[in-house]
Amino acid sequence: MTLEADFNTAAEDVKKLKTRPTDEELKELYGLYKQATVGDINIECPGTLDLKAKAKWEAWNLKKGLSKEDAMKAYISKVKEMVEKYGI
Repeated sequence: MTLEADFNTAAEDVKKLKTRPTDEELKELYGLYKQATVGDINIECPGTLDLKAKAKWEAWNLKKGLSKEDAMKAYISKVKEMVEKYGI
């Protein structure tokens, strides 16, 4: 399979996990996913009162500069870890 196909499969697999991942794991996945699909962050930091949006923005911002391919590989690797940990 191609990297993109593996990435799409991982994105589907993560939705099937038996147990909800921790908030930290979810933030890591979110940042990698956005970096792989959109690239470097392109939105303003949300206000401090919107905690969920701010956490997502920070997770994505931490991945700034990572190439699309590296972000995809890291995402796939993280999902494989979570599948082993939580099962699908």
